[in-house]
Parts: sequence; C-alpha cells; structure tokens
Amino acid sequence: MVKKTDLFSNIYLFFVLLFLYLPIVVLIVFSFNKSKYGGIWTGFTLDWYKQLFKDKSIISSLYNTFFVAAASSIVSTIIGTLASLGIQSMRSNYKKAMMNLSYISMINPDIVIGVSLISFFSLFKFLKLGYVTLILAHITFCLPYVVFAVLPKLQQLNPNLSEAAQDLGATPIQTFFKVVLPEIKPGILSGALMAFTLSLDDFIVSFFTTGSGIATLSIKVYSMTKRGVSPKINALTTLMLVVIIALMIVLQIRTNKMEQEKNKL
Repeated sequence: MVKKTDLFSNIYLFFVLLFLYLPIVVLIVFSFNKSKYGGIWTGFTLDWYKQLFKDKSIISSLYNTFFVAAASSIVSTIIGTLASLGIQSMRSNYKKAMMNLSYISMINPDIVIGVSLISFFSLFKFLKLGYVTLILAHITFCLPYVVFAVLPKLQQLNPNLSEAAQDLGATPIQTFFKVVLPEIKPGILSGALMAFTLSLDDFIVSFFTTGSGIATLSIKVYSMTKRGVSPKINALTTLMLVVIIALMIVLQIRTNKMEQEKNKL
C-alpha cells in the first residue's frame, strides 16, 4: 500500500513539474529555431540572439530594465533593512500591525498598485512620468519583500550580543556594523536579489508608471507580441531567464559560504 502511495505521489509530482517547466523548455528550444514561425522546427541557429544585440530599441530597453532594477533594489534594500530594525524593536502589538501593513503591498493585485501609484503621482504637477516615477514605483512593491527577508534573521539574533558590544564601549553604529550586520547579511542579500528579480519581471506597475519613450524589457516584449510571437522574443526571454538563474546560483553559493564561516566560529 505504501509503495502504491509513493508511486502515485511520484507520478503526480512528475506531471506538476512537467506542467510548470515544459513551457519554459519549449521557449528555450525554439529560441534556437531557424523558422520564423513557432511550432515548426527547421534547424538550429543563433541568428535571433545576434539580431537582439543589433536592435537598438531592445538594447535601450535592456539598459532601462537593469538601471531601474539596480536602483530600486539598492534603495529598497537599504530602507527595508532599516525598517526591519525598527519593526523588530517595537512592542508586540505594534510589530504585528506594521507587519500586517507590509503584507498589504504583497497581496494586493499589481493592477491596484499600478492604478493607485499613477493616481498618487498625478497629484504632483512637477513630477513627470519617467525614470523617477518608475524607480519609486518599483521601490514601493519591493520593500515588503526585503523586510520579510531580513526580519527572520533579526529574530534569530541573540540580543545579548548587541548589549555586550555596547557594554564594552562600542557605539550603536559600531554595534550595527560589527555585530548585527554580519549576522543578518544573508537575509539582506536574499532580499536584495528578490527585489532585483521582481523589478526585472514586473510589467503591470511599470506599464502604468513609465513615461513615453521609456520601456523596460517586459513592456518591450509586450509590444513585440502584438505582432506575433517570434523566435526573437523567445531569445530575449531566454536571456532574462539565464540572468535570473545565474543571480540565484551566485547568491546561493555566497549564502552557503557565509553560513559555513559562521558555523566555524
């Protein structure tokens, strides 16, 4: 009976994974297809990747995407880390209230965030839609993810360490950089990567808050799909996927090394 249950579980897991990852595999495979039309394999080629880097509009979108993702992830990581420190120091009731408020941005549909932000930005006549509004919008929805990545590390931190450091003459700033920061660094890096990948992936909020002439890769892909899905789109999304996977691998390796160094102490 147990063997039958295990067999059923394995089959079920196989089909779930197949459903999740088969479309991605198909996308990657057909990014190397010679044919302009999807579903018909006519041979292997790298022409679509070469055409990507010759397309100035795609290069511009690529620059916009990484610039906005880098800027928003850096700012949201700094603010989110400081916010986590503040939340951790609050009383239990206030802490729960702040965490519930942080959840709102995470569970809200992107369309609600996008419409509310464009309405908010319209109140400021001097603020034109462009890089500033785009970065501010990305910071807004990335912040909670940083907070919830850093908070668990702060909760694991022994409060006696900070008190001991200050008793030995360390200032609050020295205590943070010498004692607290090394302990919560894995959470900060995880939050930063999450913010970066969320910014790279976002379409709806970017669509509402960007200005004319400023397109991210997600917006560029959307405009390209109006003319049909071509292998060039497959190539572009494959490159985005490779970048995100590479970042995740680097972060995982870095986090593992930090944990090993911590365990040796």
